[in-house]
Amino acid sequence: MNIVILGGTGLIGRALQNSLSKTHQVNCFNRDAFKSLEHLISIIEGSDLVIQLSGSTISKRWSKKIIREMWQSRVDTNQLLADAVNSLSVKPRVICASGISFYAESSCDKPMTEDDSKGDGYLTDLNIAIENAAKSISENVIILRFGVVLSREGGALQKLYWPYYFGVGGPILTGNQCFSWIHIKDLVKAIHFLMDNTQSKGVYNVTSPEPVPQKVFGKSLAKALNRPFFIPVWEWQLKILLGKGSQVLTLSASVIPKRLTQEGFVFDYPSVDSAMSELIS
Repeated sequence: MNIVILGGTGLIGRALQNSLSKTHQVNCFNRDAFKSLEHLISIIEGSDLVIQLSGSTISKRWSKKIIREMWQSRVDTNQLLADAVNSLSVKPRVICASGISFYAESSCDKPMTEDDSKGDGYLTDLNIAIENAAKSISENVIILRFGVVLSREGGALQKLYWPYYFGVGGPILTGNQCFSWIHIKDLVKAIHFLMDNTQSKGVYNVTSPEPVPQKVFGKSLAKALNRPFFIPVWEWQLKILLGKGSQVLTLSASVIPKRLTQEGFVFDYPSVDSAMSELIS
């Protein structure tokens, strides 16, 4: 296939390009792809599949500028992509990224699935806007709600690696808030799976089937590194570093991939220990 990845220079885009380019023609673009409708049309015209991953990071202090970027880089880009796709006579399949912040907070013993309704709060509102814009692209659009992506190449694990390596890892707050995650290799495998199934459409949670409390996740990382796990991170420390953006680390998100597993997808790294063993080795 001829595949276009928008936002393809980020962590997920790079991993997808490395995998998909083995069997498909893949072209990756950064957010400059969205500088005009005409430019975006020229990029996606003739493609079989468009994977829309564009979006600025939310794991930082939320200034007014950052909040505006969070919205523009996700919602406005989806709306422009809808205009571009709808202008084409031959339309590609489209996969769009969203997040599990769509759901209400929940504990690990009461996980959310694609059947559950939205939560509330700014991150939920952002994800609703992202998905509403994505749905205007096509009635067959695939929307992926990602958990925290684990990779040695970047993202959350890279930020945690060195503090844990030097023995200063520990629970965030009580450590009881639920942590829904996905190994980058399983994420890429899931996208291959959905690409190959031409009937796939709608919302899919892309998370491990085994969400865990944050302290269990942290202990698994510390164990893989053969390091202690005892120095806590308190809410006031996070607010100094991230302000309102600290809720990314303090909210309890328990989400499982009901649709993927029902349709026969098999995870290579379903447990946090299996993921850490592969990532830290």
